[in-house]
Amino acid sequence: MALFPALLLAQNEKNACETLSKINDLIQKQHYKPKAVDDSLSVYVFNDFLEELDEDHRLFTEIEINTLKKHQYKIDDYISQKNCAFLDEFYTTYNNAILRYKNTIDAIKKEPFLFSSAEKIEFSKKSYPYAKDDKEFKKLYKKRLLFQTLRDVSEISKNKDSLVANFDKLSKISKDKIFDTFTCKYSSYQLTAKDFYSKFFVTFCSYFDPHTEYFSESDKSSFLSNVSADNLTFGMIISLNEKDEIVVDNVVPGSSAYFTEKIDDGDQILKVKYLNDEYAIACSSMNKIEEIFTSSEFKNVDFTLRKKTGEIYTVNLTKKVMKDYDNNVYSYILEKDNKKTGYIKIPSFYATFENGKSNVSDDVIKEIYKLQEDQIDGLIIDLQNNGGGSMDEAIKLTGTFIDAGPIAIMNNKQHKTDTIKDPNRGSVYNGPLVVLINGFSASASEFFTNAMQDYNRAIVVGNQSYGKASMQRILPLDTEEDAKEFVKLTIEEFYRITGKTNQTIGITPDVEMPSLFNNQMPREKEEKTALKNDVIPAVSRFTEFPNPLKNTVVEKSKARVKANADLNTIAAMNVKIDAIYDADLPPILLDFNSVFKEVNRINSLWKDIKVLSEIEYPITVERNSVDVEYQQFDEFLKSSNTEKIKAIKSNLQIIEAVNIINDLKN
Repeated sequence: MALFPALLLAQNEKNACETLSKINDLIQKQHYKPKAVDDSLSVYVFNDFLEELDEDHRLFTEIEINTLKKHQYKIDDYISQKNCAFLDEFYTTYNNAILRYKNTIDAIKKEPFLFSSAEKIEFSKKSYPYAKDDKEFKKLYKKRLLFQTLRDVSEISKNKDSLVANFDKLSKISKDKIFDTFTCKYSSYQLTAKDFYSKFFVTFCSYFDPHTEYFSESDKSSFLSNVSADNLTFGMIISLNEKDEIVVDNVVPGSSAYFTEKIDDGDQILKVKYLNDEYAIACSSMNKIEEIFTSSEFKNVDFTLRKKTGEIYTVNLTKKVMKDYDNNVYSYILEKDNKKTGYIKIPSFYATFENGKSNVSDDVIKEIYKLQEDQIDGLIIDLQNNGGGSMDEAIKLTGTFIDAGPIAIMNNKQHKTDTIKDPNRGSVYNGPLVVLINGFSASASEFFTNAMQDYNRAIVVGNQSYGKASMQRILPLDTEEDAKEFVKLTIEEFYRITGKTNQTIGITPDVEMPSLFNNQMPREKEEKTALKNDVIPAVSRFTEFPNPLKNTVVEKSKARVKANADLNTIAAMNVKIDAIYDADLPPILLDFNSVFKEVNRINSLWKDIKVLSEIEYPITVERNSVDVEYQQFDEFLKSSNTEKIKAIKSNLQIIEAVNIINDLKN
């Protein structure tokens, strides 16, 4: 009987090696720019896998890392020999590390806890060195627990005198709460052997480029749900509140959640049970919670929720395919100075993947027809925060706004270029056009924006885009019928018709505008394994769209941006934000006065940011007349409509886009 666990682990290692071998074979044969499996891969995978397991260096000790370093230059050899025994040592070390974490928290909890210390705690953008040994590990966690407790007390009120007067009582309550949170984390750190191997496969794939990924069947389902306008859903739209609790924002009419007649907006989700596995929300990783909500694997689940009144109840919910309103194209009419501007928001380039019943190109055309019924003077296409999706849809959407001609150049593994042309002659809309982008606009969003800019078809407004010009395809590791594992593989790169690419550098808008947190948005250039930017021969000829007012209008817009007081305030606020994220903060003394001062300094900044981001500007925002007709009796869409209008009125990029449209019509 004692041999059974060892045999089981050996079988897992064998399966892991088989999967890894299949992944490597697929990458070497079909990746756009495959790399050799050599010492460079070994070093990258060794370091990044450890970072994946312990990003903040809060689990392993220096002793453990030094012991594992014997594998640092050998992983390529292990792969070629199909010997994955080294993963057993990593897994055992990881499990020992998280067990030490649990035992350390339990040990500190049993000891006398002082609510003040002469020591300081430090914060840095870079990961700290690993604790040297178990003794230093425990010392560091004592400091972290004390800081979190003092911070929790400081968050209760801005009235310092009141907090000091009631400190003994409040600090004990906060201490118990913080210890429960830290104890709870042990559950979220635990990984099955399957999940552990998956993390390693993901790290291995990322060596070849940031967008080549290993997918389990559940991962694939979750990914495709993000690029579909129709998804399997329980019918609860959720969010994370300021207390890091998952709460219900809306219940979708017609959904499983709706028909329980129990779930209300604001109810907190406490735990989830699927088959025999139960997940306490506070103790589970966000990845697991996201998987439960998005993967087709979790179709029937028991949810335990708590109402604001304190009542706790359990409901059984079954997913059904429904329209994902948050991921669906929608439109409004923006009116200013007696001119009407059509506004279309495209959250993603969705298509008929898996459960999808609609696609973005057709939906945009429908919205254009609706807006034209209301006689708009110009059109805004909002691609802010649109991370991409179907490239076929991007090609079709591009053709909606140009008459005919080449729109991009594709380059494959054999360096064979293929010019992509507008699939349909003619265009649906020929009027003034503005495209909005920011740092989260990527891939298909950039493909579309490239063409609009190169054809002089639109004025591009916002911030530098993400900088991803590679294309991926999801391929099975086994035959399609038996596939349970997949690789999202980079197979091509797209170039502008000028021969240039936005890879790593992004798209520079015609009018750049300050926006909060712009420098903190992740971008492709920060990825260690990103494909390099290069240039290929341009398309020989294409006809630009006649736009004689563009240069004059762009200069007027830049002048407005420069003179705008709120935009100048945003630029100044970004300096403070960047200082928090990019620079090491001064060490904080671990007593209540010092922590209270720092908490209120940061909270004051967040308050200023919140106030600035919620300013509503004088512009009329209305639904198009078609939507008004069929949405008037839908309470869910009415509520969603209110939030969307508020977001539009608070977005200075949208306001300036309207000004540009008005200038183009003058």
